[in-house]
Amino acid sequence: MSLRILLVDDNHTFLTAVSQCLAMLPEADVVGQAHSGADALVQAQVLQPDLVLLDIVMPHMTGLEVAAQMQSWAHSPLILFLSLHDNESYRAAARELGTLGLVGKANFVADLMPIITRLAADLAPCQADALAQELSHMLGDRL
Repeated sequence: MSLRILLVDDNHTFLTAVSQCLAMLPEADVVGQAHSGADALVQAQVLQPDLVLLDIVMPHMTGLEVAAQMQSWAHSPLILFLSLHDNESYRAAARELGTLGLVGKANFVADLMPIITRLAADLAPCQADALAQELSHMLGDRL
């Protein structure tokens, strides 16, 4: 199954790098990109991605605020934070929001690619909750 992914980051260069890396994975399908929190909310409603890769620190609306709004939707996507600010307070916030966790931008290739491969292999509508729990264990103490 192809994993439909929405990328959200205010850094256009980083979005390009992530998009190019994901293009190497046949199981990943980047369906859209957003450069702000408000745009991410609109795009996610329209595109209905399986997964949103979301930056935390963005102007006007943080990724944490975006995730909180998405998590309140009836059919919310899975959310994984990608952040330059890889610290315990953001990891705790990711846990509290019920997201998959946080991957540091410095290690996104090594850390993100196995997660995407695993999600794509296992994602089915009835398995999404179980998979989210399994990925939480996979990320372990890095959450």
